[in-house]
Amino acid sequence: MFKHVDYLQFQAKPEKPDALLAAKMQELVGGQFGEMTVMMQYLWQGWSCRVPGKYKDMIMDIATEEIGHVEMLTTMLARLLEGAPSVATEKAAAANPLLAAVLGGQSPQHAIVSGGSALPRDSQGVPWNAGYIAASGNLLTDFRSNVAAEAQSRLMTSRVYNMTDDRGVKDMLQFNLARDTYHQQQWLLGIEQLIEDGLTESGIENSNGEDEKDFARRTFYSFDPASTAGEGRWAQGPSLLNPEEQLEYVPDAQPLTDDQPLGPAPDPKLYVTYDGSMGKGKPGTGAGAHAQGVANVVNKIKGALD
Repeated sequence: MFKHVDYLQFQAKPEKPDALLAAKMQELVGGQFGEMTVMMQYLWQGWSCRVPGKYKDMIMDIATEEIGHVEMLTTMLARLLEGAPSVATEKAAAANPLLAAVLGGQSPQHAIVSGGSALPRDSQGVPWNAGYIAASGNLLTDFRSNVAAEAQSRLMTSRVYNMTDDRGVKDMLQFNLARDTYHQQQWLLGIEQLIEDGLTESGIENSNGEDEKDFARRTFYSFDPASTAGEGRWAQGPSLLNPEEQLEYVPDAQPLTDDQPLGPAPDPKLYVTYDGSMGKGKPGTGAGAHAQGVANVVNKIKGALD
């Protein structure tokens, strides 16, 4: 259950309408790293969280706050679009609302689609996409994603902040910048808490770590003979996963196998250009695909029994 308070978390009062700024601020609403993304990302993570108590409560608290941030931004955009575009005074513009919108710097979609309100889209009119969010069910990886999302969101907000002199807009964005600063800390501290509570061994995601190729988990491979990447901390010193392990630097890395990137002989019915060097391809009939599927199931059963 969600409850709504009929007040914004922080005021959204521009000094004057500015349709061009509204078009820019759409990125902060529906862009890949906009507030809609973090709102939906945290809601999904919260709903999926299997750890009752402080973790689920924390995620749902920030998710609910982000709903309010979307509301703040959509309110600000509606107020920036009030009367827009007032600067277009040409007779042609007066007779053509769409032309007036273009001349005033307004997004045509604000005039055509939303009737002077915010849109769930980015600054180019691209609709917000649920593919932007990360919600894996693993709190460590999700918290890592959240740090990056907040950092990207804050960076965009900071850039828009420098694009306006409107004191009312800046006032709201100063609040948003501060919240993004805190939220980055929140997720980093959440990772520390996961380690302290024993829900993860370290800040590195290493499920099935015991099956890893030992040499590959601590090696930096360089593929440029003139590379200076080996001078960085990532190529030397103790591993973050296990301080007793030392990172290794391999200059001018060479293949670790003689396996070449060639697929099997192609199905002749697909008419792939082929020189015959890998033998005759197998026809991929529907019956053949079915037989292969049955064989896969049988092999899985055998593997489970073994």
